[in-house]
Parts: sequence; C-alpha cells; structure tokens
Amino acid sequence: MKSFDEIIGTIWPRVRKRHFYPELPVPTYSDSTKRVGLEIKGKQIDISMTFVQEMSERLEPEVVIEGLLDHALSHYRFCPWNFTTHLMLYREAKQVLKDKGMARKATDCFMDVVADTRCMSETDTPLPRLYRHMQRGNLDEVVCSLYQQIWRRDLGAGGHEEMTTRLARIPYLDRRHWHTSIRRFAMVIHPLLEEEELSGQLQQSNPMGSHNLTQYSVKEMEQGLKQLAATINNPSEFKEIFHDFEKEITETLQGQGQSMGRGRSFPLDADTLYYMKRAENTFLPVRKRPMKKSGSLYPHQHIPWEIGKPFQDIDPWTSFGIIMPGITQMWQRREGDVYGRGEGTPDCIVIIDSSGSMANPSEQLSFAVLGAACACDAYLRNDAMVAVYNFSDASAGDLKILPYSNNRREIYGALCLYFGGGTSLSFEEIEMLQKQPVPDIFLISDMQITNPELLIRYFSDRKNRITAVLIGKNKYTKAFRHSMAFQPNVGIFNVEKADDIPGIVIGQVREYLYSHGLSGEVL
Repeated sequence: MKSFDEIIGTIWPRVRKRHFYPELPVPTYSDSTKRVGLEIKGKQIDISMTFVQEMSERLEPEVVIEGLLDHALSHYRFCPWNFTTHLMLYREAKQVLKDKGMARKATDCFMDVVADTRCMSETDTPLPRLYRHMQRGNLDEVVCSLYQQIWRRDLGAGGHEEMTTRLARIPYLDRRHWHTSIRRFAMVIHPLLEEEELSGQLQQSNPMGSHNLTQYSVKEMEQGLKQLAATINNPSEFKEIFHDFEKEITETLQGQGQSMGRGRSFPLDADTLYYMKRAENTFLPVRKRPMKKSGSLYPHQHIPWEIGKPFQDIDPWTSFGIIMPGITQMWQRREGDVYGRGEGTPDCIVIIDSSGSMANPSEQLSFAVLGAACACDAYLRNDAMVAVYNFSDASAGDLKILPYSNNRREIYGALCLYFGGGTSLSFEEIEMLQKQPVPDIFLISDMQITNPELLIRYFSDRKNRITAVLIGKNKYTKAFRHSMAFQPNVGIFNVEKADDIPGIVIGQVREYLYSHGLSGEVL
C-alpha cells in the first residue's frame, strides 16, 4: 500500500482541478478510532486512516480517499458553503423536529445529499463505488436508496420504497427552495430519527463524518450570527439556536485565538449577542463636526492681476516675468478652516427605561434595546465613547450606570439588563455623566415616569443635543412631546411596531441630526 503522502500527492491536484481549485490546505490524516471518513476543522480536511483501512478490504485506498475528498470539497463549494447557510438549514430542521439531536442529524443528512448529488451531476467521481461498499445503518440505507434512485446507479440498497419515493421528489439542487426542502426532508425521515434516538444511535456520526461548526472561520461566524439575528424577531429563538452550538462556536474562537465583537472579549450572553448583531445590520453614518474660521489667510487659487491690486500677491513663477493686466497671475487668498474645541464624534449618554411597562429583552424583541443598540453602534464605529444609564425605579436601587466605555460587551450587556419595576429617574446621577465637550443624550422610554416634570425641566436647561425615542403612544408621551415642542436641541420620535426601528427611529434620528449641528458631531 502506498503511503498517505504519495496518494495525496497524486489525487489532491486532480480533485482540486475538478472542483475549480478551492483555497484549502493539503489534507492531513489521523489514526482516529472513530469510524468516520473525515473531519473538517478550520478549513483543514482530516482523513481517518482507520476508515480508509477498513474500506480497503473492498476498495483500493486511492478510490476511498478520492471519494472522501470529493465529498468534502463539494460541501465546501456548494452545501452548506458557509456558516449562514448551515445555521439556516439547522433552524428550519429544528422548527420541524423540535429536538436538537434530531435536527443536527437531519441537517447533516440533507447537506450530504445535496453536496453528493451536486458532485455527481458535475464531475466524474468515485462516490457511487464508495457508498456501494460502505457499512450502513437504517438511515444510511435510506440515503443510499435515495442516491440509487436519483443518481440511477446500483448501490446495492433496498427497502423503504415509499420513503425513498417521497424523498426523491425534493429539489435538492435548487438553492432557492432549501428552506422548504429541508423541512420536507426532516418530516420524511423523522420516524428513522426517532428509531435511532430510542436505540441510542442518534449521536453517532454518519460514515462520511458529521458537519460541526468548527470548520468555519471567526469572520464567517460573525457574519452568520449577524444574518441570523436579522431574520429572527424573537430573542428566545436566537438564544436557543446559539446555545445549541455554543460549545463549538467558543471552541473555534479559542482555537483561532480571536474574539467576537471588534476586538473585544466574546459575549457569551446570548441576549447581548442578539442585540449586538441586530444593531450591526443598521449602519448610521456620522458627519464630522463643522469647521470654524482660523483667522489666517492662505493662497487658494490663481486669478488675473489687475491695476490697483497688491504687487506682493503676484506669483512670478506662473507670470513668466510679465507684468501686464489680464496676463500676470496673482494669488487669491482665503481664510483657513480648523476644527473647534472637542472636534470628532461626541460621546453619548444612553438613558434607557427597563421598567415593568417595557418589554423584557430576553423574552421578546425590545424596541428600546434595539434602538439604543443601533445608536451605540453608530457612536462606537466612529471611535466615540458611550455611557449607559439603565433605570427602572432608580430611587429604590433599580439602576445600572456604566461609565463611558467602548467595550461592546459591557455596553450591550448594560442595555439588555431588565429590572421590571417602577419608573423613576435620579438626575443627580445623570448629571455625574455630564462632561466637556458636551455629550449627546439618547433617551428611550414609554414616559410613564413618576417625575416627568423634573425630566422636562432637566432637558430644558441642558445644552446637550437630545434624542428622545418614545415607545408607544399614550398620554405621557403626548405630554412630553408637547412640553419639548419648542426646544431646539431635542428631537422626538415614536416607535409602535418593529418596522418603525429602521424606518422611523434610525431614519428620522439621522434626518434630525443632519439638520441640527448644535454641539458638533452629527450622527
């Protein structure tokens, strides 16, 4: 038998060519006792020599290894292709099967069928020979029967004709229908998954190997979680999916020596991560602080010299020594611009209401937390600092104050904290967060505050640029809006439904701030 290196040296270039040269390192091998063909971690394909040796009793080692590589590269190229697709397929399967183990097994099987069928339709692969001689359980037998029918190759499989016929009607290669296809696939094989669960075989990998999340990079994970958060309006569902894969995600991050969240420590709290990723889907541009005149003049552009104009502004280098009106060039000078004091993006104080009348961000989508998270993301993107004042009944101690920080995990964690009590502000503690240059204030509340007159008086006396986001419409929000109607540095916006977050809160906040350059930076 040739050595592994000799076989790979011959086969790997050929396999890469027919899969259009994917950017993957040369496969390695292990002597794992697991009876699976391969594992992929961090884009590295690792082939089990134990599996190859067992299959070598019926097939040449070169055929076995080539089939395994075709299987792995087809997964990489087509299905699941990326972390986002993997999570989407798992989410659909979980909604049908309601069980983590069954959903993972169904997702693995579906991705195998898609990847192998795609490979069969595009390349000349030894996969049929590999599947024909592979040891199979009940679920593997059904998959091989399916292959036998849609590939029109004899794989030595039999039985389960009704189930195989139903599975063969699914359009596996149509990516547009994968959402519904995996649901149909999961429903059909559900009885077999229940049998495996009762016999204790559900956790066993299929012969070709399972597909865990350690094969993806940190950037793929960040993008996938961001897209997942954007499609889920229930934090509980996001939390459930995240916890199902938390171990693998953490293992990948630690293994690659990186962290989630723009260089900050990885936020293990699912609620914090959900609102962080939701906020990243809405980008708020930041306009730089307007410049002021410096008082100094500098040469701006050339103009023709005329009689009576000062000689010292003549530019001899462009006039070629000729002193003649209309031909001689002189410098036109303008006053220079410089940044004023405290230039750059202003820091922001976020005041968020987490009283009992507000939504619990762990149980349902909180418009308040999402709106505040989007604002915080905009400031942080522009290197500003954010302080958080999370209050319920502040006088009773239901209060969280986070000093100015750029640590996303700390900031979003403070936003997600929920007290669920009364509603009362402590202005002495808010005043402690005031500083120079004057920061912005971002208030989010349903305004059912026990001391609203003090809040109105406080805002009326402030020089801060203030954005007030009012949750719902009631007599309290109407009273606040009426009291602040003529305050030039206060912008007020209402949120009544989820669609108002990007359409009204974010859009109108940007519109207001772009049109009022009151204290510098415009968000």
